[in-house]
Amino acid sequence: DSLTVALVIPKAVLGSGRFVDVGSGGGFPGVPLLLAFPGMKGTLIEATGKKTAFLEHLKDSLGLEGLEVLNGRAETLAHDPALRESFDIVLARSISGMAALAEMTLPFCRTGGLLVAHKGHNIEDELTAAANAIAVTGGALKEVRPVSLEGLSQRNLVVVEKVSETPERYPRRPGMPSKNPL
Repeated sequence: DSLTVALVIPKAVLGSGRFVDVGSGGGFPGVPLLLAFPGMKGTLIEATGKKTAFLEHLKDSLGLEGLEVLNGRAETLAHDPALRESFDIVLARSISGMAALAEMTLPFCRTGGLLVAHKGHNIEDELTAAANAIAVTGGALKEVRPVSLEGLSQRNLVVVEKVSETPERYPRRPGMPSKNPL
């Protein structure tokens, strides 16, 4: 199911683009995407030290030279000039509700790039509640792509296009996007 993100990523980006996987956990969907499209460069962001150590081990074991692993919170790392507004694709899966997710992830995305979020089946109310956060952080909802795979419940890929730069004040300090969504 990790590779379903390729359904909404432009072919040119799959060939040589840069992605960041925020809240990577066990490396999904970032590692499978890089294995399937080795011309890409990827960055995995994970806040938990043990998971980051595992991701480093996975990177070394698989010889993934085009992969960088960073330990830290998205809210902090998104203010790093080397990472901010620099990725073609931002991937997120199960890290938060859509409003908080937009605030934490869209600052990594370059203008014209895409945020691709794995979400569950019923997301209409969540998207309505997130509309302001998406707009304030420079995004515009582009598509909701239903994805069905045998043996798994239906999911949606929420695709947000980055249409303008994210104001410097976003994301707010760690924890705030989830505690008090925009």
